[in-house]
Amino acid sequence: MLRTLFSGLVALMVALANAPAALNVVATTPDLASIAREIGGAKVEITTLARPTEDPHFVEPKPSFVVKLNRADALIEGGAELELGWLPPLLEGARNPKLAAGQPGRIVCHQGLQLLGVPEKADRSQGDLHALGNPHYATDPLNGRRIAQTIAEAFCRLDPASAEFYRANLSRFQAALDAKTQEWQKLLEPFRGRHVITYHDYWPYFAARFGLRMDIFLEPKPGIPPTPAHLTEVVKQMKDAGIRVVVAQPYVSRRSAETVARLTGATVLDLPAQPGGKEAERYLDWLDLVVRSLAKALGNS
Repeated sequence: MLRTLFSGLVALMVALANAPAALNVVATTPDLASIAREIGGAKVEITTLARPTEDPHFVEPKPSFVVKLNRADALIEGGAELELGWLPPLLEGARNPKLAAGQPGRIVCHQGLQLLGVPEKADRSQGDLHALGNPHYATDPLNGRRIAQTIAEAFCRLDPASAEFYRANLSRFQAALDAKTQEWQKLLEPFRGRHVITYHDYWPYFAARFGLRMDIFLEPKPGIPPTPAHLTEVVKQMKDAGIRVVVAQPYVSRRSAETVARLTGATVLDLPAQPGGKEAERYLDWLDLVVRSLAKALGNS
């Protein structure tokens, strides 16, 4: 009996030793990390660099990030210049050839998407514009669908032995996302054409998908803090158009939103810019929270 038990333990140890290691993946933002987990399951280990409450344009580049990138099999990034201010120095320090541009381990998620807000001419006088277009495309669930496909295809190339596993997870995720998208469209349909004020031009893809107007900003130009003169103009626009909802995000000052809300009788709605926390840890949960919160605020206004 002991000999049988010993033989079984040896066989188990050999099997574990020969089992393929999980892909070590680094994602720049929580939304991309969440989708990657849906596709990769237990076959991937995901490290996220940006916190859910952190502006993805201005992530603090910690020395520990260099170590994580050095050991990674793959990097998932938003691209479209979203991480331009902080990711390149980290990659230079990591010296990981797997993550070099054009390599299978470099997964750039904006590829294959039609980006909004591509400027005719980008210069510093226009604020912090992105030459390739607005990089906050994951707020549209149909773009989330495409992101999942991009990640799944990359995982299949990196780990072909598990390709069927990744493809099956992709199908399940896309089916769940399609069903939720129909539900979200029904919830927001009564508010089609309604205005919502935002601090930064973060939600154009979401607005286009659900028929909202989120094109008046507390920033006078992208990346430029609100000025009294600009807020005065925003208040006038809100009064003229009867706008009663102002969206605030975790990493911006709430003071400007509260100011214009006080002067117009509007509601300040705090919306998470990324998945994270108990209520919205997964990508689908995050979008569900955003949709339901907006529908409630618009209904009450």
